[in-house]
Amino acid sequence: MTVLDWLLDSDPAIRWQVLRDLVHAPVQVVATERARVATVGWGARLLALQGDDGQWAGGACFPARNFNWREENQGQPWISTLPTLQLLFDFGVDPCAERMRRAVALVRDHCRWEHDGQPFFSGEVEPCINGRTVALGTYFDQEVDGIVARLLGEQLEDGGWNCEAENGSVRSSFATTINVLEGLLAHERATGGSAESIAARRRGEEYLLERKLFRRKSTGEVVNPAWLQFSFPARWQYDVLRGLDYFRSVGDVPDPRMGEAIDLLRSKRQPDGTWLLENTHPGRVHFALEDGDSRPSRWNTLRALRVLNWYVRSAT
Repeated sequence: MTVLDWLLDSDPAIRWQVLRDLVHAPVQVVATERARVATVGWGARLLALQGDDGQWAGGACFPARNFNWREENQGQPWISTLPTLQLLFDFGVDPCAERMRRAVALVRDHCRWEHDGQPFFSGEVEPCINGRTVALGTYFDQEVDGIVARLLGEQLEDGGWNCEAENGSVRSSFATTINVLEGLLAHERATGGSAESIAARRRGEEYLLERKLFRRKSTGEVVNPAWLQFSFPARWQYDVLRGLDYFRSVGDVPDPRMGEAIDLLRSKRQPDGTWLLENTHPGRVHFALEDGDSRPSRWNTLRALRVLNWYVRSAT
């Protein structure tokens, strides 16, 4: 079985993206497969788990009645509304599908953030959460302009963002920055953006590029060895593949400063042409998407091949 055959022998959430990005199948073939995400497999399973209150697991960022997850030392639970909508976004569910539109309307009308009861698509105070909310709101056709304005006002001097800024931090975080960048890019693609938002996004990209996507600007040391391992889902966290995938989605000619990150990506390709799942973030999930760490990962293989195809095509 070839890598393409293996990727296609999977859930519609992966299959339609493989057909679009790697096989370059006809538009109607891709659209037909994408339409199945909301009705078959993982996407349908997630939608079926939405509660009558419009939320997943009774909460926005955290499940209701589960306040002791830190003490349990099991990792953050990933079954609430935010991470579930993120998965549906990653699956590429058609936002115009009637089942999806009903689900999003319920979230808009009933889901409130734990921070201070803010409506879900109004965002809350942490830029790492608000960046993701912008991406989701844009994708699902919800009003998020207010969150974008807030994020633009929270950019730090070094070009990035940090959820700890409200506690006095003046240095940006890779994780917060990538979440904000993904949100700003999505909003810009949908609305055209503004001169201010485009400039802010470019400054945020420069923050990552100055650090070669994983090194300290001051010393050149690897900031966090865990970032050299590839996760899916990434949740709120950063790794090199997520950084590269962001720049692929921008679509510009690759910056030479990401060359070392590309070399790392290439080095992780297995003899059979796949990439492994390496660093699953612990915490309760609705259901497993893959076979576990140190096993071939369809998601990471799809994402890695997309990045390399973009890099090679754009660099030649």
